[in-house]
Amino acid sequence: MTIGTLDWVRAGERLDLLAGPVALAVAELGALGDPDGLRVAEIDPGLADTAAFCERYGVGLDESANCVIVAAKRGGEVRYAACMVLATMRADVNGVIRRHLDARKISFAPQDDAVGLTGMEYGGITPLGLPEEWPVLVDEAVAAHPGVVIGSGFRRSKVALPGSVLAGLKTAQVIKLAN
Repeated sequence: MTIGTLDWVRAGERLDLLAGPVALAVAELGALGDPDGLRVAEIDPGLADTAAFCERYGVGLDESANCVIVAAKRGGEVRYAACMVLATMRADVNGVIRRHLDARKISFAPQDDAVGLTGMEYGGITPLGLPEEWPVLVDEAVAAHPGVVIGSGFRRSKVALPGSVLAGLKTAQVIKLAN
């Protein structure tokens, strides 16, 4: 898989570039089949944010997917979910996502909650290795993408994989998330 100017290697060969929960998820995916589609590349952590990353490494915004963690509230209960959309799109958090999660109120999860609950760095959170009770809502465009760049759990690296891998996660639900 070649995306941008990065030196991609098999994720299983550089587990040091993956946060702990992500490395475990990659190992599990490897046990389920051929993990060759998962690649990882080291980047400058100061360039982890999408726009800066894409510009520096020649990755199109339509080749990069963002993971947004939301907190859905109903009846005093808070549930978390991850939402995957291409960087060219905006997730419809207050419409589609709120209704899909059957929440009265929804918001982006506070940074401290997102980091503490995932065991990943802010700016590197990815759907690989999230808590098992969290749904992963994958936009249809991400699921259909042949090769998309996502976080690695760290700001110092990125993962590239077919969107079908995200769509195939145990808790994944593929829906139209973007407007």
